[in-house]
Parts: sequence; C-alpha cells; structure tokens
Amino acid sequence: MPTTPLDALRRHQAELAAIRQDLHAHPELGMTERRTAEVVARQLESLGIEVHRGVGGTGVVGVLRNGRGNRAIGLRADMDALPIQELTELPWRSRTAGVMHACGHDGHTTMLLGAARYLAETRRFDGIVHFIFQPGEEGCGGALAMLEDGLFERFPCDAIYGMHNRPGMPVGEFAIRSGPTAAGGAFFDITVTGRGAHGARPEASIDPVLTACHVATALQSIVSRNLNPRDPAVVSITKVQGGEAYNVIPETATISGTARFFSREVAAQIEAAMGRMAEGVAAGFGATATLDWRLIFAPTVNDAEQTEALAAAAASLVGEAKVARDKPPGMGSEDFSFMMERVPGAYIQLGNGDGASLHNPRYAFNDEAIPYGAALYAAAVERGLPRE
Repeated sequence: MPTTPLDALRRHQAELAAIRQDLHAHPELGMTERRTAEVVARQLESLGIEVHRGVGGTGVVGVLRNGRGNRAIGLRADMDALPIQELTELPWRSRTAGVMHACGHDGHTTMLLGAARYLAETRRFDGIVHFIFQPGEEGCGGALAMLEDGLFERFPCDAIYGMHNRPGMPVGEFAIRSGPTAAGGAFFDITVTGRGAHGARPEASIDPVLTACHVATALQSIVSRNLNPRDPAVVSITKVQGGEAYNVIPETATISGTARFFSREVAAQIEAAMGRMAEGVAAGFGATATLDWRLIFAPTVNDAEQTEALAAAAASLVGEAKVARDKPPGMGSEDFSFMMERVPGAYIQLGNGDGASLHNPRYAFNDEAIPYGAALYAAAVERGLPRE
C-alpha cells in the first residue's frame, strides 16, 4: 500500500489523463454540461459512490460514507468550458467549434474524480465526503444554482475545499492565503436616454452619446475619490454602444463593464456611486440614466482555520518549501465564493507549469498536475476526518 495519496495517484495518472483528455475533446458551455456530467456520474457509480444527478441543473454530487463519523467535507470542482476557438494542435484538442476548456476545468474535474477513486478504494477516513461537480462557473451562476437547489441542505458540510490550476507556477507547488484571495465581480450596464435627431441638427437633440462619454469619464473617479485607498477595487468600462448610422443622433447609448472588489460592502459603495454619478451627469445634459448592476461573483474569502488545514495537507504531500502561504490576492473572480459564504472553506492554487495563460486559445492543462490536485483533496479528507 503506498504511504501517501500522492504515491497512489501517480500510479493512476495515465488512466486519469485519458479521462481528462476525453473531457477536453468534448467541451460544453456553462449549464449545458450534459455529457460531462454523465461521464462524471458513471465514473462515480463505478466506484460504488452514491450519485445525485441534476443538482442545480447539470451539477453532480457524489456521496461517500465510511465509519461512524457524522462530520462531512465537501470537495468541489467546476466542469464548464469557454466560448473560445482552440488554437492548439494537441491530439485531444476540442472537437466542438468555438468551445474550449481554456481554463482547465477538465483538469479540475479529473482531479476530483481521482480523489474519489482513491478515497473509495482506501477508505482511510471516518465520516462523509461530498464530491461536488459544479456547472456554469464562468459567469453562468452555477454555484448559486446548486445552492438554490438545496446543496448544503441536502449535502451538509462542515468544511469545503476547492482549487484552481495556475500557469506559470511549477507543477507540484501550491499557493494559498487566509482572508480575501480572489475578488468579487459585478457586471453593469448604464442606459443613457436622450432625444434623437438628425446628425446635422445636434441642437434639436439631447445627445446620449456625448452624455455617455461624460458619464464614462466620471466613473473613473469612483475608485480614486469614493473608496478608502486601503480597499483595492477596479472599475472597467469595456463597451460603449450607441446608434447605427453616421448621420443620426440616437435616442439611447449604453455603457457596460465590470467592477472588482474584495468585500460586499465595497461593492455596495461602488454600485451606489455609479448610480449617483450616472444620474447626475445625465441630468446635467438633460438626459436620464439607469443602472443595471448584477453581482456575478462574491469575493472569495478563505476561512483562517480551513486555510491552515488545506495548506498543511499540501505540505504533507510536497513539503513546506513548496507551499506558499502568502499568495497575493488576485482581481480575478471565482463563484466558489458563494459556497464559502455558506460553509467555512479554503481555495488553493496549484502549479500548472509553463505555458499559455488561462482563457487563452493556446492554453493547455498539464496532466502532470493531476496526481497533485487529486492527492491534495484526498489528504484534506484523511486529515480532516481522521480514523480513531
């Protein structure tokens, strides 16, 4: 019997890599992961794990019990791909035009399947493990859909763990931090309504395009003049749209973008300032403005106790020198955050080696990372639910 989960899972790497490559070749967008979910469910069933399909749409939850313990740990992986045309020449490249696993969710899913295999075979824990395979992480509301479907009422957890691969960090290394680790994210649309007119007669109009330009400029002061400088935040305007003809001043124009923040309080400040500025600036031009603000991701905040538990589990596999416990927080977002608002948990990064960045058409998940991620999930369970 191998002495650690990492030893055991290295022996299964080729089989797990084959699963990962199959998932990569057949990517599915958020909330449509039917084939992926069925692959997951059948893999779990083959291990004798209790399977629940259709949680939050296309989500899957596996339940494994051992011993007499009632404490439960949740392990979560995301399953969805992105609307990107793959540009690699790998043998297992995407067979679906315009859809690609460019974020490594195929690898995350496989790592959790690897952990399920190891735990089902060894059963060196006392309690309950919930294997949570989540749909729709890429801004599609998958975590909330599972929560609204009673995820933690049906599958109560005392702690929950998640992870993400990180290009540029060596395989076999991990990075984590206690407290805020990934930003919350909101999308916004501001609709400016004026009065249309002929392009040659601007005096007859209330120009929504000109108004929108001034609103866009004003929004740049939100972070610098409305927030405490100790609260990092980003407001980015990514689209300004208005009109379709060269010689027509339109009735409306729209400003769209995203905001990032590390607390819901700061999010509320940004939303209030954005609405106030848009309405005030528009009124100065005789126009009106309405704000549509949508929280897509809550801030990802690691619980201190669970962060230490997950970091210690990682160190038990690869040594303290390969576990960074002071990872700087990132402005990217992760909807695992909504689950961690309900259950104390931790979210960790694992090395994917050199290669293209996430959300890049040339990105490639490194199959050498599979045993490390799977072993970390397994070690977290064995340490968190120890046998007497």
